[in-house]
Amino acid sequence: MAQTLAPITLGASSLGDRTSGAEAEALADALVASEFGQVDTSNKYAKGASETELGKAVRRANGLPEGTVIFSKVDEDPQTRAFDGDRVKRSLEESLERLGLDHLPVLHLHDPYSITVSEAMAPGGAVEALTSLRDQGVVDAIGIAAGPVDLMLEYVRTDAFDAVLSHNHYTLVDRAGSAIFEAAHERNMTIFNAAPFGGGMLAGSERAAGTYAYREASAEVMAYVEKLRALADEWNLPLAAAALHFSLRNPIVHSTVVGISSLERLEELRRLRDTTVPDGFFSAVDELGAVPSSGND
Repeated sequence: MAQTLAPITLGASSLGDRTSGAEAEALADALVASEFGQVDTSNKYAKGASETELGKAVRRANGLPEGTVIFSKVDEDPQTRAFDGDRVKRSLEESLERLGLDHLPVLHLHDPYSITVSEAMAPGGAVEALTSLRDQGVVDAIGIAAGPVDLMLEYVRTDAFDAVLSHNHYTLVDRAGSAIFEAAHERNMTIFNAAPFGGGMLAGSERAAGTYAYREASAEVMAYVEKLRALADEWNLPLAAAALHFSLRNPIVHSTVVGISSLERLEELRRLRDTTVPDGFFSAVDELGAVPSSGND
C-alpha cells in the first residue's frame, strides 16, 4: 500500500444496525471526523446502512476530511449468494454509490463462504475482478477478510492479495491468527487485526458476557479470562486497555480494527489508546501459561 496506516481503524459494522436515526447520524459524523482517520465498513454491514450513513456524513462534511480514508469490502449477493466477478463489480458499485466516493484505498473480499477458493481464483471469478479493479486504479489494494484460520491461510498463500483482515483470532485469549499474520508478513502484505476484544468480552461488555467471538465461551476460556482480569487488577490496568495494546504492540500488525457502536465507545477508545501499559505486564501474561483454544473457526 502506498499510504502509511494509522495504528487504529474504527469499525462501522454497527452503524445503521444497533444505531439508527439521529444517533446513527451523530455517530457517522464522529467516525468521519475522528482523529483516528480510518473507518472500516462493508457492503453488507447493516444491509448496506453502514455505508449509507457514512456516505451521508461525508456529504455533510463536504467530502472526506484531509487524511481520512474509508475501507470497504465486497460481499456476496444477499439474495442469490452469487460471488463471482460480476457480483464483485456490482458490490463495489453499490458501495461507492452509498459512500459518495469514486475510489477506495483498500477493498477486501469479504466472507467468501458461498464459494471455494478455487472458484474465487478461477477465470471470471471474484479475485480476477478484484485484480482488474486494482489495475484500473479504482482501488489501491485488494485484501481478504474472513474468519476461519485455515481458509484465510489458503487465500493468503495464493499471493493474490495486498492485505489481510482477520478478526477475533489474535487477542489475549486466542493466538490462532498469528499463523495468518506470519504468512502475510512473509509476503509483505498489509495486516489488519480486527476485534481485539473478542466480540466484547475483553472490554467488559454486558451484552457479550459469557461469549467469545459471538459464541458461548468454553469453561476453559472463561477461567483464563478471569485470570487475565485478576492480573490486570494487580497491575492497576483496565483489561480492555491490555487487550487493545496487545494488538498495538505487535510490530507486524499495521492497524487494529475496533468496532464502534456509540459515541461513548469512541470516547472510551481514546482513553484505552492513551493508557500506559506498565513494563512487564505482557511478560506476566505469558507466565499464566498456554492460552486455551477459543473453540472458534
